[in-house]
Parts: sequence; C-alpha cells; structure tokens
Amino acid sequence: MAGDRDLAVSFAVAWSARGTRRLAGWEVTAATGVRGLRLLHEGRVFESFLLTEANDVAAEVLVANAARYPGAVAARHDGRSPPPAGTFDYVDVDPYGSPVPFVEAALAAIRPNGVLAVTATDMMVLAGVQKGACERRYGARPVRGRLGPEGGLRIVLAYLARVARARGRTVRPLLAYVRDHHVRAYLEVAPASPGDSDPVRTVERDRWTGPALGGAGPWGPLWLGPLFDRDLVRAMQVPANAAVPRATAIFLDRLREEVTADVPFYFEANRLAAELALPMPPSLPAMISGLRVRGYRAARTHARPEGFRTDASRSVVAELARGLLPPR
Repeated sequence: MAGDRDLAVSFAVAWSARGTRRLAGWEVTAATGVRGLRLLHEGRVFESFLLTEANDVAAEVLVANAARYPGAVAARHDGRSPPPAGTFDYVDVDPYGSPVPFVEAALAAIRPNGVLAVTATDMMVLAGVQKGACERRYGARPVRGRLGPEGGLRIVLAYLARVARARGRTVRPLLAYVRDHHVRAYLEVAPASPGDSDPVRTVERDRWTGPALGGAGPWGPLWLGPLFDRDLVRAMQVPANAAVPRATAIFLDRLREEVTADVPFYFEANRLAAELALPMPPSLPAMISGLRVRGYRAARTHARPEGFRTDASRSVVAELARGLLPPR
C-alpha cells in the first residue's frame, strides 16, 4: 500500500491548496498509523491529526509511533462512533475489508465541504463473486467479470451517496480509482441543496449502450457520475518523500489523461476482438485516435493497461474496431 499512501499525500497537498488554513484530520482505523502519520508529516497541511484504533495491541504501537510527530494524537477508540474530539476537515476510513461499519460515524464527524477518504478491500463481494453478500452489505447487484472491480467502486460511491443523502448531505468524488485488490475514493461532503439529485441509478441491460457488463443484470445501483475532479487531478504531483516515486508518477500521468474521458466503464481491444469475432485486436492508439477524430472523447484508463474510456456507444466502437482491421 506504499504507493497508495503516496497518492494520499499527493491528494492532500493538491486539495489543501484550495484553502488558506491548516487542517484537522482523523484516521478512523489507523492500525499502527502509517497512513495518517505520513499525511501529517509529509503533507504539511494538517495542524492536527487524530489517529484511532480499537485493537489493543495495534493501539499500543500507534501511541508510541504518534508520540514522535508533533500534531499527532493517538487514542484507543472504536471507529464505529465519532470521537469526542469534535469535527474534522478530513476523515480517512481505511479498514481491512468493508468500510460500511464506519461510514455513519465518519460522515457525522466531517465539517461542511470536508473530505471523506474511503478504502474497500472486500473485492470478492464488490466485484460479483459473492453476489448475495454485496446485496446485503451495499444494497446493490454487482457487475461480474473484468469490469467487476470498477463496478465495485461505483457501488461503494452509490452507497456513500445514499448514506450521505439520508443525513442531508451530498458527496462528490474528487479522486476515485481501482488499484491492485482494493478501491479507493476521496469525496467532498457538502450540505444537500433542495431539488438536487445524485447520478446514481440501476443499469438495465436493454438500455445500456456502454461497454458490455458481465452477468445478466440489472446492475447497481451504481454511481454513474464522474470519478475525478479534473483540476485537482492535474494539480497532483509525486510527493518529495514518495515511497515508490516512479510507480506513482506513472499512475498520475494515466489519471491526467483519463480525466478527459471520465465516463462509466471502459473497453478493451482484446475483449472487443473476442466479442466481435475479429481475427486480431484493433490497435489501442488507433482506436483512441479514431474516436477523437469522430468527435468523441477517448483516453486510456488507469484500471487496465489495455483499456480505454469513451463516450461513444458500443455500436460506434464496434464499427470502428471492424474498420481498423487490414483487409484479408
């Protein structure tokens, strides 16, 4: 998770540049405190950071680690309830497994227009392998197959939107991604306005014109809005003390391209070849260039090296893929 923590520091610096004051943060499930202490020490944007942990053994290590960093306060606390310390500009929920048990407390502790950062590692549930558990835990039907991880990310975002809405608040993803065996999202939490609504809905197979989704459907509810704040993503830089600077730089470069075509789900050249019975996959650069020439948005995605996003329909993508193949 070192690269993921690099991104957390990068995000905090870019996000805090929009304000003028030092911030207060809370890491809900801090374990030994690595993520929160890096945010405090390397980000240089937090005046104080509360780190809480319910496990007795981990809490002892956490207290010792936090004592080395001015502004860090460690406490043994069950993150399923808000701490007595008050409210925070930034709340980070990074548990082992599902964030669901901690979401209510986290939302209750966030100041208006603060940020909720959430990790989910229960990918067997979110990506469709354990369909019943996904329905019970998140109230959603998952996407199966290769697009399952992104489906899981959009299920988590839809769940957070519903819980926030019940508290009279809205969420807006500033940065949300799929990586390794987890999904991660940073969301701005703001007061809800009368009459507004979230881009959350259930997707029906016969009405969906994007990339083919795995399983019979319907899928969701899913978050079908943007995953990124374009300006923030473009402002993110590799931290000076990055643990894996090269990998972080590559990931950020891909995100900067991806924000230009921030639409739900992605196509893959090799999958197109299989679905369309083509003798060989179409060239990825040629697909992206061809779509742009036709007036569509298109860009590579962070989710898979061979994947690309576009606002063109599946039929348009298929027509282009067939036309790019050399004559027999």
